[in-house]
Amino acid sequence: MRRFSRRRTKRSAPIAEVSLTPLIDTALTLLVIFMVASPTAHNAIKITLPKGHLKEDHGRTSDIDVYIDKEGSLFHEGMRYAPKDLVALLQKKCTHDANKTVYVHADTTISYGTVVKLVDDIKMVDGINHVALATQKYT
Repeated sequence: MRRFSRRRTKRSAPIAEVSLTPLIDTALTLLVIFMVASPTAHNAIKITLPKGHLKEDHGRTSDIDVYIDKEGSLFHEGMRYAPKDLVALLQKKCTHDANKTVYVHADTTISYGTVVKLVDDIKMVDGINHVALATQKYT
């Protein structure tokens, strides 16, 4: 009877390595893409604010922002509104929560009369205490 002996042979098992270089390249490429794309996605309404010495946001959290772009279109929360519809929306928003401040972000090319007309319409809404004109701080 023959005994089979198991001989231990030194086999070099292949070491599985994952190359991280393509993964890092892909992650950095995506990071650059998001860094370039996020400011444009955040500021979808293109306006150039007039410059001032003070900035109008003193830790505000529950205030309302209204935008007027170069063409004179009115925006609130990214949606375009006609002037009458915007005033009706503000009236509906402010019925439950009083003491709101509306910040008007108007482009520098918009005529003064258009901004004053909007401010007058907003002041007629019950529940709105202040209307402020947003400015860009001098740097």
